[in-house]
Amino acid sequence: MKTSRPIAFLIALGVLYSCKERSNQIPIEPPMKKKEVVYQVFTRLFGNTNTTNKPWGTIEENGVGKFADFTDKALEEIKDLGVTHIWYTGIPHHALINDYTSYGISNDDPDVVKGRAGSPYAVKDYYNVNPDLALDPAKRLEEFKALVDRTHKADMKVIIDIVPNHVARKYEGRTNPQGVEDFGASDDTSKAYDVNNNFYYIPGEAFKVPKWENGYLPLGGEENALSDSKFEEIPAKWTGNGSRLAQPHFNDWYETVKVNYGIRPDGSKDFDELPEDFWTKDYKAHYEFWKDKTLPDSWNKFKDIAIYWLDFGVDGFRFDMAEMVPVEFWSYLNSNIKMKNPDAFLLAEVYNPDLYRAYIHLGKMDYLYDKVDLYDSIKHIMKGYGWTDHIPVVQQKVADIEHHMLHFLENHDEQRIASPDFVGDAKLAKPAMVVSATISTSPTMIYFGQEVGEPGAEDAGFGKPTRTSIFDYIGVPHHQRWMNDKKFDGGQLSEEEKQLRDFYQRLLNFTIESDALMGDYQEIHYYNKDNTEGYDHRVFSFVRWSSEEKLIIVSNFDAHKSYDINLKIPEDIIAKWQLNQNTYQLQDKLYGKVHKRLLMKEGRGEVQLALEPLQSFIFSLEQ
Repeated sequence: MKTSRPIAFLIALGVLYSCKERSNQIPIEPPMKKKEVVYQVFTRLFGNTNTTNKPWGTIEENGVGKFADFTDKALEEIKDLGVTHIWYTGIPHHALINDYTSYGISNDDPDVVKGRAGSPYAVKDYYNVNPDLALDPAKRLEEFKALVDRTHKADMKVIIDIVPNHVARKYEGRTNPQGVEDFGASDDTSKAYDVNNNFYYIPGEAFKVPKWENGYLPLGGEENALSDSKFEEIPAKWTGNGSRLAQPHFNDWYETVKVNYGIRPDGSKDFDELPEDFWTKDYKAHYEFWKDKTLPDSWNKFKDIAIYWLDFGVDGFRFDMAEMVPVEFWSYLNSNIKMKNPDAFLLAEVYNPDLYRAYIHLGKMDYLYDKVDLYDSIKHIMKGYGWTDHIPVVQQKVADIEHHMLHFLENHDEQRIASPDFVGDAKLAKPAMVVSATISTSPTMIYFGQEVGEPGAEDAGFGKPTRTSIFDYIGVPHHQRWMNDKKFDGGQLSEEEKQLRDFYQRLLNFTIESDALMGDYQEIHYYNKDNTEGYDHRVFSFVRWSSEEKLIIVSNFDAHKSYDINLKIPEDIIAKWQLNQNTYQLQDKLYGKVHKRLLMKEGRGEVQLALEPLQSFIFSLEQ
């Protein structure tokens, strides 16, 4: 989930730190392992073979995937794609429209649920999982545990979502561990704010559902006993995106309520701040700092949730809208997580670049989305109006934290590459993926179906085309062709789709094996713009190296133009690589069919290349 939040709102939350002047004081952390690849999969969509795709279709009409659909064969194929971590999206039990009352689960009100299948970011019970995903809802936790175990057996790690900023309007923990109290159970609802209230309140006012807009009606207008434009909540709570109106707007996150972390309504804090020198301290020091502090109740509730899932076998978390929660809480939560599992994978959704360093160094996040700079820049290049000249600029902006900036071209919030509103052709992602996956030491993430060109074309109901809906029961056609009736062998893919998946498999597997991709980086783009005839802003080139491996990477972003160029390797790189022969052999690591020679001329290297439209080379220097 994401939204555009004004800076003033973040200041009010007490999370905006002046980070730029500190960035030069904090040493770059040398990565010590191979690159990681995250496969984000929307769990309820993955195994669904139903192709009906009726707008607002029920679970019976449109079908739903199950935990059991991730068979050993399916997981083996995901692993073979070049994946190290699976982010199973939509695992915690969230509000949805389906009757599970026979399993002790209350029905949810369509007036405060988005779609029919519900948003995975309106969590209803953090100590259980989505009953839709189980063959037997009574055994849904056991079925998820079996999936965790199968994933580990396939030599991949498991990531799930935690959404600390907000919970479902009707949060109801029916399976809490002994001694765990529900959110809001002990709140003093006569107060707008109390440090130990889990929610913010609007005393004296009852909640009103938003005024429906743009022809929207819950469940597409289908009659439902609970769908009456009413939802009892007295007093009303603040809405998840910070709205303080008893009747939030239709575009607000009206299905959720905001969690209180001890930030008073005026923006001041009811907890200690971290000392200035904690920018450079490790998670153990952060843990010790908070260990004896009196903390707001919500801090402890989410810490207990995270520890519960670590004990369950989960290996890490993706934190939704992390920048809307104070950075001190993340210091507390993540240091507790790391004390439990030092290798836990912690990924956060943060969109304000001015907050990146605070959430990494103070909040102890491992990784943040590189959305606002790299993703946005590459998207513009793919669409034809951006220049590759901008890539070195955005990389320089995060040079001190590049290892922490996770790269992607798709996720559940973004448009599908093959959708007409992005570029309308999945092949245009090829040079972008090569650059995104190889330019830094950070992890790479792909979204299920991306590797076969899924366009997100379905009118699902609440979710609209260009993005695969996260709110509806729906099938994912290109992905379904790869599933091939759960054979998971790509048997129904077109030849073009097979070739696309082969490209992703080659690229991702190379990245997780390469030493150089965890080593040094230097762009050679501007050098070649100045010194190479025919080289322009639709081409991008750079080098990566370690003591064991030296790479020259060049990509053509143009879908129509070929380039015949004599690519230059600058003198300083030749010196760093300690090259002293007249000629070196180069082998392309993507397809292994192209061999070139690197010739030494007047202290610099030159390699003659013919770049076809959308072609990339990853040349390895043979010594």
